[in-house]
Amino acid sequence: MHLINVFKKSGALWMCIVLNPHCKLEQKASWLKQLKKWNSVDVCPWEDGNHGNELSSLTNALPQGANANQDSSNRHHRTVFTRAIEACNLHWQDSHLQHIISSDLYTNCCYHDNNEYSLFDSQGWPLWHEHVPTACARVDALRSHGYPREALRLAIAIVNTLRRQQQKQLEMFQAQKKELLHKGVTSVTNPEGWVGHPLDPISILFSSLMEACRVDDESFHGFSDFMENVGQCKSLEYQHLPAHKFLEEGESYLTLAVEVALIGLGQQRIMPDGLYAQEKVCRNEEQLISKLQEIELDDTLVKIFRKQAAFLLEAGPYSGLGEVIHRESVPMHTFAKYLFTSLLHHDAELAYKTALRAMRLLVLESTAPSGDMSHPHHIASIVPNRYPHWFTLSHIESQQCELASTMLTAAKGDVRRLETVLESIQKNIHSSSHIFKLAQDAFKIATLVDSLPDTTLLKVSLELGLQVMRMTLSTLNWRRREMVRWLVTCATEIGVYALDSIMQNWFTLFTPTEATSIVATTVMSNSTIVRLHLDCHQQEKLANSARTLALQCTMKDPQNCALSALTLCEKDHIAFETAYQIVLDAATTSMSYSQLFTIARYMEHHSYPMWAYKLATLAITHLNLSYNQDTHPAINDVLWACALSHSLGKNELAAIIPVVVRSVKCATVLSDILCRCTLTTPGMVGLHGRRNSGKIMSLGKAPLRQLLDATIGAYINTTHSRLTHISPRHYSEFIEFLSKARETFLMAHDGHIQFTQFIDNLKQIYKGKKKLMMLVRERFG
Repeated sequence: MHLINVFKKSGALWMCIVLNPHCKLEQKASWLKQLKKWNSVDVCPWEDGNHGNELSSLTNALPQGANANQDSSNRHHRTVFTRAIEACNLHWQDSHLQHIISSDLYTNCCYHDNNEYSLFDSQGWPLWHEHVPTACARVDALRSHGYPREALRLAIAIVNTLRRQQQKQLEMFQAQKKELLHKGVTSVTNPEGWVGHPLDPISILFSSLMEACRVDDESFHGFSDFMENVGQCKSLEYQHLPAHKFLEEGESYLTLAVEVALIGLGQQRIMPDGLYAQEKVCRNEEQLISKLQEIELDDTLVKIFRKQAAFLLEAGPYSGLGEVIHRESVPMHTFAKYLFTSLLHHDAELAYKTALRAMRLLVLESTAPSGDMSHPHHIASIVPNRYPHWFTLSHIESQQCELASTMLTAAKGDVRRLETVLESIQKNIHSSSHIFKLAQDAFKIATLVDSLPDTTLLKVSLELGLQVMRMTLSTLNWRRREMVRWLVTCATEIGVYALDSIMQNWFTLFTPTEATSIVATTVMSNSTIVRLHLDCHQQEKLANSARTLALQCTMKDPQNCALSALTLCEKDHIAFETAYQIVLDAATTSMSYSQLFTIARYMEHHSYPMWAYKLATLAITHLNLSYNQDTHPAINDVLWACALSHSLGKNELAAIIPVVVRSVKCATVLSDILCRCTLTTPGMVGLHGRRNSGKIMSLGKAPLRQLLDATIGAYINTTHSRLTHISPRHYSEFIEFLSKARETFLMAHDGHIQFTQFIDNLKQIYKGKKKLMMLVRERFG
């Protein structure tokens, strides 16, 4: 990008060189030859830094142009040297031009030709009609070659011409306003924008006039760098020098410089193609505004601002702030922010009107007008209806956000203006992150430490927050959790009714998980109750809303909301039981064993053992523990569930054992359960600490007999599975496994016989594994 900038400056420099008014034809011919040679090189940079520029050559816009009828299909990509090559066709012999630059007394008060290209205006002052960037390049060339006085005269003629054109455009639009707005004409008069143009015409005029504002007419023998001395214009002594012959009464070089900058910045212009060209538009706009900000505004300059702001609002398709603009028109956010801050303390109504008009960003609106091609006079559309590639869109959106934030800050305490700004934000800003930033900005402004909270601004903040919630509800956003927490904070600051409202309408704002785990949980926290100074009645009303939300969320998403819902409903038995029933209904279809075990343990902790038992039983039905999963994470939950059943009594244990047998095929787990069930009497020590009388259950009767048989069967199946692919290094481990199996076998009344038969079968079936079978005989006979 740096290299492109170097080439760009080189192209502009060559433009200045070939426009030397006293350049000899031989020298110009030599330069033209060299420029064409460079221009023909394949690697010669294009003017826009990316795409070819399909605009007509600058000479096509001039009476002097030799290629005025050039067919558009034959246009080539423009390089950084194209303009310099075309400038070689320009000359200084035009008599009108010669008179303009050579005399301060060149007037024609008797001139009455009032057409579009008049040589003089109604006051007899000279005008110069030429492609604006080219005309300004002449000014730059005069300055660069040592003709500052001539450059100033031409600059003034150009600015007067622009101001006359501006007035003519306004009159023409107003005469046909109804028809143009009805047709939705959004076209622009200039195929090239002046701000961001490769020749930077507005900056040339501005700098030329600002240099002149620092010296008087008699001593104007040269010029110095504007940027080194622009600060002097802050002093009123330097601001307004005696008027030039061709300025209105009360005008000065300074007022003219400011006005031409405002004219250029407010021009409706199409966003160019290419990253470099688009960045240049933004960069030049910001540079020009930065220079304007260094000038201290007085009453005279404020009048200029008012005049131009009013014109831009009324000028239709000629203005970037017109009522209807082209979809791909360069946005006015940065410029409008400057106008707003400049006008705010002088004409607030005009300041807001300008800023609100500039808030739009049509390129992001699917219904934005793309332009009506049937239009009067010479209003020309130059951009096809296409999906644009705006490389600087993120920067543009941030500038739009800055403009909105500036208005919000200024409107604090003004209900009507805040409502208007809010409507504009909701209508025009399409980025959730930017709306969230504005919501946060509004909240900070509304709750400044040294003042009372601004209720209206807080409501604006909340409204913007609610919009963000709706925008991001069904999309992935990494800041979503932060946004939800912030919204609850904002609603808390406003009061209990705001919190109640977001809970009542949770389904349009939050996911069920967010509503239960963040919103309702925060609302029900002690810190919120203390912060709001709630009485018992208010606390109960808020709690009811939270419980209603919790139950609705659990119905919608039981997997993720059940635990939060139960926690929220703890203090209301009916709500708690309802939440439990919702979980129970969902347990068979939409909940995993891990979720059910977690909720079951929670139930047991809150002294609902039978409810916990039911959920634990359902959890086990979702489980499938195979023979080799002896380290499965759910094992502890299964053991806990069986212990819970055992503590409740024989009937509960009898009911859960068949479920365990169906779901668990791992012999070691079944063996562990079996041992635990034979150590104490079922229900011997209940969960509430009461002792039950009874006998230890018999292994020979149901339900333990079923569990014992299943455990023995699991050991047999596991043994055969392990022997299928066993390697010598696992032999000793296998022998220990058989020892554990024998312990279980021996728990049956005929266990010794069963185990002996089992070992004999192994020795017969796997007699090929001689070493292993030898180890089996050594240990088990």
